[in-house]
Amino acid sequence: MSKKKLYLASPYGFSKHWRVKLLPDFISKLELMGVDVWEPFFRNSHVDISTPGWANKVACSNFRDLIHSDGLFAIVNGSPPDEGVMVELGVAIALGKPTFLFRDDFRKCSDSDEYPLNLMIFKGIPYENWKDYYYSSLDEIDNKYKAIYKWLNN
Repeated sequence: MSKKKLYLASPYGFSKHWRVKLLPDFISKLELMGVDVWEPFFRNSHVDISTPGWANKVACSNFRDLIHSDGLFAIVNGSPPDEGVMVELGVAIALGKPTFLFRDDFRKCSDSDEYPLNLMIFKGIPYENWKDYYYSSLDEIDNKYKAIYKWLNN
């Protein structure tokens, strides 16, 4: 049986420090759970950003990866969260992919007392038990009672 492919949407590849210090924690945690992590900064590292059309190449590559992935894990820190991550999340929702959200940022991005983010983001996760798809710490990701664990072991 092949591993499920999980697209990791995050802004952490833009900063060398974040790419070296933060991103590996998420990748290794998810890989230890048995998932094939598709991290777009790594997958597009061959694209020369000094050449014309590089942004379109990256966008098309990311779109193809979203189509061929089995689900999406989105790091939605920030106020508001990174716009690229939000587009990737919207594409995954439109494609009907399972989506999982990570936010350990204490700031609210919503007028709602119940939901910490823009309400449209929650279209990608089930109405009931939505908190099972929402992670607020790295240690929570491999919790056997949460959605990613159940999705991988289904």
